[in-house]
Amino acid sequence: MCDEQDLARWANAKLTRRAFGGGAMAAGVAACAPVGVEAEATETSGGLTERTVGFDAPGGTMDGFFVHPAGTRSPLVLFWPDIGGIREAKRQMARRLAGDGYAVFVANPYYRDVAGQQFEDFAGFASSGGWEKASQWRRKLDAEAIQADARAATAWLDTQPGVDRARGIGTQGYCMGGPFTVWSVAAVPRMKAAASFHGGGLVRDSDTSPHRMLREDAHYLIAIAQDDDAKEPEAKTEFREAANANGAEAEIEVYDADHGWCVPDAPAYDQAEADRAWARLLATYAEAL
Repeated sequence: MCDEQDLARWANAKLTRRAFGGGAMAAGVAACAPVGVEAEATETSGGLTERTVGFDAPGGTMDGFFVHPAGTRSPLVLFWPDIGGIREAKRQMARRLAGDGYAVFVANPYYRDVAGQQFEDFAGFASSGGWEKASQWRRKLDAEAIQADARAATAWLDTQPGVDRARGIGTQGYCMGGPFTVWSVAAVPRMKAAASFHGGGLVRDSDTSPHRMLREDAHYLIAIAQDDDAKEPEAKTEFREAANANGAEAEIEVYDADHGWCVPDAPAYDQAEADRAWARLLATYAEAL
């Protein structure tokens, strides 16, 4: 997981557009709508419907960005962002996934404290006291809180016309969102796949450690950054041993890239390895959902 030592080299980071095609970085009105007023759905040039949504959850009004193929029902994906929260880079990742046939909800994990986007990109996060702000908010995000949020989010999303309720649900997370995916699968029986990318805290000394909450009937994609692995080389082995003992299907791999390599506005973004991880994500969802 990222830490304060990373921020110095991230402060001058620039948002990259290499992963997305023409016009993709233009934020729509729906993405900026205030919480409590659900934005009118807009249809993009790629045949997607998107809007900002808000609904009742255990911690108040949970908000987020919801995008799906227009005029059809698609398998649902619960998307947990990294420490920077909802921002345009995450909305673009969601649009990309929706373009591959999924209904994607990017959750605001900090909704108990703040609504909507807090940082424009990782450069803004690093240069505006983002670590201090987010550290306060994320202290509330333990296994119990995330599981309650996952249940509330999927229950509400299942009422939306763009979601195929006959299909399994997937969840993916980045950085701090990595363990959220495993906790979510443990809480929602219809969730069949969890994908963690450069996730931190997957192996902890507690009963609620993600590696102790695996389900035999779910698929886990654990994509690890090489620098994270260098810090905790034993974590991948413990996760593998737990998956084997539980009978869970788990694909665990250390990628040739550093923490944050999957996220277009992260300084460590590596397009080749990000595309390889994305291909594994799509393969996992195709098999499990």
